[in-house]
Amino acid sequence: MSIDQLAETAQAMVAPGKGIIAIDESTATIKKRFDGVGIECTEENRRAYREMLLTTPKLGDYISGAILYDETLRQSTKAGVPFTKVMMDAGILPGIKVDMGAKPLAGFPGELVTEGLDGLRDRLKEYGRLGARFAKWRAVITIGEDMPSGTCIDANCHALARYAALCQEAGIVPMVEPEVLMDGDHDIDTCYEITEVTLRSLFGALYEHNILLEGTILKASMVVSGKDCPEQAGIEEVAELTLRCLKSAVPATLPGIVFLSGGQSDEHATAHLNAMNQMGAKPWPLSFSYGRAMQSAALKLWSKDMAGNVKSAQDTVFARARDNGLAAMGQWKKG
Repeated sequence: MSIDQLAETAQAMVAPGKGIIAIDESTATIKKRFDGVGIECTEENRRAYREMLLTTPKLGDYISGAILYDETLRQSTKAGVPFTKVMMDAGILPGIKVDMGAKPLAGFPGELVTEGLDGLRDRLKEYGRLGARFAKWRAVITIGEDMPSGTCIDANCHALARYAALCQEAGIVPMVEPEVLMDGDHDIDTCYEITEVTLRSLFGALYEHNILLEGTILKASMVVSGKDCPEQAGIEEVAELTLRCLKSAVPATLPGIVFLSGGQSDEHATAHLNAMNQMGAKPWPLSFSYGRAMQSAALKLWSKDMAGNVKSAQDTVFARARDNGLAAMGQWKKG
């Protein structure tokens, strides 16, 4: 894929009023979700669930891409149509999660570094052949006593940059995700400070690794109060501080930013995005790349009758996509 094609794909990922659905849960993570609603975590049940999501009628009206797990990228509908064909026919770009998860950072108790660079070049070639147009790598930054360390931030951002370079070499758009976790009792100002430092480190590392920013997407966490903080910031404050933080640390040449929901409620994730998009001109489009905030209601419905509730579950997925698509334009209204 040429430089122009990388840029074109990145722009398509953040097309006006569209966002990305994250259905890239590992087998262990999807098992926890299935256990929570009483579904056995078999390969067929996972396939059927992903088919329900990806074949939602008119999903492409509000969804530009879907991040898949390795297993899902290789799967097909019950009728034998590869998921990647179903997606491309609906105007939805196939993406793939390529990291191997966050592991303890040696020498820094309580901190994590994401692994998965070994063998990534060959995996990316295969994913490209299977139809992946973009990839995702998630780094995890924990706020706590004397955390995060500069070493943890820089180690994760260095890995993100190496991953991004391998993606662009393979003609795949890298989505870089440095998630600052909501876990903890820290206030919103602490989250702002850590998020800004992390983003500055990330874009410094991307620059050092000769990353084409025009062919890169940032998946960002919002600046929010820790979930155990006694004082929770309101919708407008979250939107204002998140926007200020991004403007201070993210180059304007980036084609767009998509947000993760990161444990927020469905409504809060939508309301925060909507409020940001009502705050005037920005250097880049702001959209969404939600997982739980797109799927949780549909999963509960589908679990009650996997064969009989497909349509009602899909209606719920479409409604969440539509609400967040409107929020990406600043046009969502509660209720």
